Amino acid sequence: MHTIFHVGEIKQTITSSRLWEVQLTLTDDNDPQLAGLTQRVREEIDGVGWYRMGKLILKVRHFNQAQALYNELLKNSSSDSDRAHIHHQLGRVKSMEGQYKEAISFYEKFLEIKGNIVSEDCPSSAHIYHDIGEAYHNMGDYSKAIEFYEKAFKIREEYLPPNHPDLANLYTNIGLTYNNLGNYSKALEYYEKANKIYEIALPPNHPDLATLYSNMGLTYNDTSNYSKALEYYEKALKIREESVPLSHVDLAQSYNNIGEVYNKMGDYSKTFEFYEKALKIREEYLPPNHPDLAQSYNNIGGVYNNMDDYSKALEYYEKANKIYEKDLSPNHSSLATSYNNIGLMYSKMGDYSKALEFYEKALNIREEYLPPNHPDLAELYNNIDEVYNKMDDDSKAFELHEKAHKIAETVVPPKHSDLVDSDLTFF
Repeated sequence: MHTIFHVGEIKQTITSSRLWEVQLTLTDDNDPQLAGLTQRVREEIDGVGWYRMGKLILKVRHFNQAQALYNELLKNSSSDSDRAHIHHQLGRVKSMEGQYKEAISFYEKFLEIKGNIVSEDCPSSAHIYHDIGEAYHNMGDYSKAIEFYEKAFKIREEYLPPNHPDLANLYTNIGLTYNNLGNYSKALEYYEKANKIYEIALPPNHPDLATLYSNMGLTYNDTSNYSKALEYYEKALKIREESVPLSHVDLAQSYNNIGEVYNKMGDYSKTFEFYEKALKIREEYLPPNHPDLAQSYNNIGGVYNNMDDYSKALEYYEKANKIYEKDLSPNHSSLATSYNNIGLMYSKMGDYSKALEFYEKALNIREEYLPPNHPDLAELYNNIDEVYNKMDDDSKAFELHEKAHKIAETVVPPKHSDLVDSDLTFF
């Protein structure tokens, strides 16, 4: 009979940097859901010896320890196969730290080494194509992301049974990419494909199901269906509270998502409650320049904006922007959002030249990487139009207004219904 615990907080002891304190909660070892989850985790950290240990360390997001272990293994590796595997894992470490360019460099090294051993369409290449796609997605290059996701899907579709979780994982990621491109119906279509597989192949408390529910919540949130968004975000949170440590960054993401819904519903006390839970985990367990921390600062800035405390909002937006400018590619969608937020604060504070400066930065990114009818472009045209109105530059204002209205008439989801209404108050 094994003794089974739920792992809570993991932290170094005060007395020694070599000792770690682990909070454990005793649980029932006959729980069928726990047994199913345990079996799935065993499959996900397959391997032998130190290689399996590396996967386990990465699974619990101890990035520094994982990187140190893989660097040591790389020094002592004797085969191309081992070196390729280690470069893949080092890439995953960097990706989970938010260092996406470095991650891609490691992934490309894997492909270079692996190309000397097997063909580029072998099953192991699908993992790399998936991870490269994920890195490009996180950098805001969605067309590149879909290109690599589809390469991975082509291989997995050939080698895997139709209900394999790895296919569902790809459906989930492709869905998220379409969501970020503003194609919400296409996003939900892929999420439903993933859900059909997960319901068959995974235990109901598996973290991948939480990721899917979280993504579905995001799409409903983006289309202003807040009750549906909250439903899926809470389903994701329930799984994560049962299956990951209390300090896990995925828990922080769930708290963040729920806070965002409450923010849009105007319940600011609830919003702060959840945003602060997310920020506490992220500040303690993530590197100080991680994009997730910037997301927390951005979101808290948004609450202060909604409460008309523009100077406080600007303070948090600038903290986020400092991280984004240092660690994201210069054309990342999050950077465009950050510039837009800062521009909005300067506009509300009456500094119109500063507002235009940041709006133009946001526009340069969005016009290059978004489809010409994307709602986020319409939102930005509207913001710039408002500044020119305040500066009594009617011709410029009218030009931007027409651009926004043209988009609004064709593709505006409920999330952006204000863009259609904006022409009623133009003059």
